[in-house]
Amino acid sequence: MRTQTMQAIRWAGPGQLAQDTVPVPAPASDRVLVEVTRVGICGSDLAIWRGEHARAQPGVIIGHEFVGVVAHAFAEAGLAPGDHVAVRPLIACEDRGTEPPCRACASGNSHVCTALGLYGVDEAGGLAQYVSVRTQAVHPVHADVPDDLAVLAEPLAVAVHAVHRSGLGSGDTVAIFGAGPIGLLTALVARHRGAGRVILVEPNDWRRRTAEQRGFTVLPAGPDAPRQVKDLTGGDGADIVFDSAGHPSVALQITEAARIQGTVVVAGVHKQPPAVDLRGVNFAEQVLIGTRVYSREDFLTSIGLLETDELDLASLPTTTYRLAASQDAFHAAGQGEGSVKILIDPTTAGS
Repeated sequence: MRTQTMQAIRWAGPGQLAQDTVPVPAPASDRVLVEVTRVGICGSDLAIWRGEHARAQPGVIIGHEFVGVVAHAFAEAGLAPGDHVAVRPLIACEDRGTEPPCRACASGNSHVCTALGLYGVDEAGGLAQYVSVRTQAVHPVHADVPDDLAVLAEPLAVAVHAVHRSGLGSGDTVAIFGAGPIGLLTALVARHRGAGRVILVEPNDWRRRTAEQRGFTVLPAGPDAPRQVKDLTGGDGADIVFDSAGHPSVALQITEAARIQGTVVVAGVHKQPPAVDLRGVNFAEQVLIGTRVYSREDFLTSIGLLETDELDLASLPTTTYRLAASQDAFHAAGQGEGSVKILIDPTTAGS
């Protein structure tokens, strides 16, 4: 690689993205330089774009769902130029070399580090031609996996982690509030792990149709959704309920939709603390579980599922934009229709 500059997308303030020419990151012994081939737009990226993210500062190169090929790595990284890789974008205090590490990192749970950061928020992210990341964040992906599929490794890991945390048993009935990318991926993982029935609750018509096309039972969102879940389960409610929406209206419904001694998993991140029916949790002796991102093992499991395409994720509709059209891509992602995932291809920066 001979070029000294590259094109990158910076967040320039609410609703504003700027394409700039910036230096290519310099090689470092503890880092890998990745040539980015695909970036996915996530709900948290939209929050940054709208100016609603608590930590992101104007000028940051955004994007935390990204894959690419190794452009430069030192020998001790065990990687070679041209290797196809996915980047696990979490930055824990142990990754920064903090001594002593926090209790979470010391106990092997760095994904809930007390000072957890993220590429694309706290350090330069993937919406650029090149990005420098710590070696431990880089994971090989089989070269046969297309970029449009490999880039799903990060959101799929969120779903893998949520289902793992739920304790899903074979034959369990699952209800998922929210059929956006995380909700749909959670439904696919739950079915793959043995769920007997998966019900999705979603307000968006296009997302409901997309879920129905994959064989799921789908209900419209609204105040009657918990009752409809119970009607579909003989009056009992679901064994496991996932909140993949992170919306205040859902927070009051998830406990009502779960059966007595059922499990409620909060996977969606609420912008503000919502009202939750904890009395319902008491009376029904329900288990309430929080989940945050994913562990390293979840990320590797996600890559494995993509390499075999056991979930048929290659059939999910996606739309890819060139780097210069990033503003259009963010507008499209905010609509939530037409594509399960909006992607950006930084290799088209000069197109």
